[in-house]
Amino acid sequence: MRKSKFSEEQIIAILAEQERGMATAEVCRRHGISSATFYKWKAKFGGMDVSDARRLKVLETENARLKKLLADSLLDNSVLKDLLGKH
Repeated sequence: MRKSKFSEEQIIAILAEQERGMATAEVCRRHGISSATFYKWKAKFGGMDVSDARRLKVLETENARLKKLLADSLLDNSVLKDLLGKH
């Protein structure tokens, strides 16, 4: 996945500009983003403040780690079942 050139804090600040009354097209033009990107960010970060975004990032990282652990556990379980079934 491609890394954004904007941090979560910057994205929230950009969204806040539009919430304060600036036109969406003007916000997009000022920051060099497409309206599709803006609305994708709004769907993900709309209504958040910086601390919420940091917490979301931590939770997403932890969730990815737990999914990997679960996948490894399921793979180990499958291998053990195959070994027991062959004997």
